[in-house]
Amino acid sequence: MSEAQQALRHWLEGRIERWQWLEKQCRLQGGGRQDSSRSSIEFIEGFRALGSDLSLSRAVFPESRLTRYLEGLFARAYEQVYRRPPALWHSLKDVFLHEAPAMVYDIRGALAATVALFLLSIFCGWWLVYSFPDLVGLFASQKMIDTVESGDLWTDDLLNILPSSVLALSIIANNITVTLFAFVLGAFYGIGTIYIISLNGLMLGGVFAFTALHGLAGRLFEFIIAHGVVELSVICLAGAAGVHLGESLMRPGNRSRVDAFRTAVRRAGALLLVAIPFLVGAGLVEGYISPAAAFPLSTRLVVGLAFGLVFWLVLTRSFWRQHTG
Repeated sequence: MSEAQQALRHWLEGRIERWQWLEKQCRLQGGGRQDSSRSSIEFIEGFRALGSDLSLSRAVFPESRLTRYLEGLFARAYEQVYRRPPALWHSLKDVFLHEAPAMVYDIRGALAATVALFLLSIFCGWWLVYSFPDLVGLFASQKMIDTVESGDLWTDDLLNILPSSVLALSIIANNITVTLFAFVLGAFYGIGTIYIISLNGLMLGGVFAFTALHGLAGRLFEFIIAHGVVELSVICLAGAAGVHLGESLMRPGNRSRVDAFRTAVRRAGALLLVAIPFLVGAGLVEGYISPAAAFPLSTRLVVGLAFGLVFWLVLTRSFWRQHTG
């Protein structure tokens, strides 16, 4: 084999994988989907490199099958790069059906670790307050403590203080704030996210232990269950996304930390975009159903579990269908 042939073979072996990836991306984007494992910037860079490959192939093999293949691939890639931006509805549809489920799958390890940390924190908070009741002051206000010690829950008179609409709006704003904090603090190499998740777990466990000491844990569970499944799920997801953010800074791979961080923020943003409507729904449930005595425990269980099931189906079902179907 001559040196020229060896050089050509080496060139082909080094480019075939890239051409196959570009061809796959053209099919995905042509079908209204994007491979979220690579950014649009990579596609554009691949398109530019393809132009150089095509120019070289035309100069060396002007009438070959390789040149015709590259011309066809270049035409399809050109159409994707310079096509009109999709309508807002199609962009949102892609986020809900593909980007967010793919992100959940990619951070499944961080999500499992976050859930484990949250459950461990709940157990620690419960044990601390149940063993040393005076420590409840670390997790609850004095007014809440006095109310529980008098045999009532601080949630009993919520509707007497605020109308459901105002209460729901306040809860929605608070839930979104906590979620964003759990995510954004991941920029501190994940330490901030770990703090938020641990603190919320300790508070939940400590408050449940304190109400259990006064025979009110069942009533607190009855208040929480209708909205809590989705709220706690979103907090854990936001925590996992925050850990992913911190990991992108600690282990950027073969990219710069800035590029890795930008990609992590963009992909996690798609996940939070899906979570926010569910937080709004959870806030409405907490404002209208959770404090209302008219709804029995059975109704609250159905609402909470069904709402949580829909939430997780949205984030997982379509991804598993496209990877196992």
